[in-house]
Amino acid sequence: MRIPARSVCTAIRDDIVAGVYERGSRLTEELLARRYGVSRVPVREALRTLEAEGFVITRRHAGACVAEPTEQEAADLLEMRVLLEPLGAARAAQRRTEAHLKVLRGLVRLGQERARQGNSEDLRSLGGWFHETLAQSSGSPALTSTLGQLRHKIAWMYSVEAPAHPAESWTEHGAIVDAVARGDSDRARAITALHTERAMSAHRLRFPGGERAERVRTSQHPVNTVGLRH
Repeated sequence: MRIPARSVCTAIRDDIVAGVYERGSRLTEELLARRYGVSRVPVREALRTLEAEGFVITRRHAGACVAEPTEQEAADLLEMRVLLEPLGAARAAQRRTEAHLKVLRGLVRLGQERARQGNSEDLRSLGGWFHETLAQSSGSPALTSTLGQLRHKIAWMYSVEAPAHPAESWTEHGAIVDAVARGDSDRARAITALHTERAMSAHRLRFPGGERAERVRTSQHPVNTVGLRH
């Protein structure tokens, strides 16, 4: 069975974000193909995609390497997210479907329940699913894709402190969904802008002063398995 390049791309990207490959390290097609149990063809395609996304760079005499973004580039990503998340919410208020609303409301209910229980790990995952679904509700594939790439790159460059009052964060999520459900673009945009700006204050740069991440030695994403995760 030929493994799709997008599955290989997702696995490599996830491992870059997780620190399996340290910044600046070489990414050889042969070693990547062996690690993920695939041929070199999907690896080559995946590396091209990751270079376009900014996770990989090609260096003369070295080939593909993990990118080493500057602090300014990292800061720019946060600013872009602060601008684009509210746009996505405003578009969602105009274009969302009932299926989108059902998922968003379910995530808010579950998030509020987990916030009361103090389950921070569940809340982190639920928050990611909420914002991904909100972006998908915008009805704009380009905006959804851009926001998805931003989230991946921000997760790579920043650690995020757990909110001191998670219930407040999920109250804001609920208010966003209410505005989206009513078709109120202006309110959805305003609440999301405030929510995103507050969330950004919890981000801490992982590589201040150009420090490299400590290498994690085992990949968490084997690709050539039955029932691909990605």
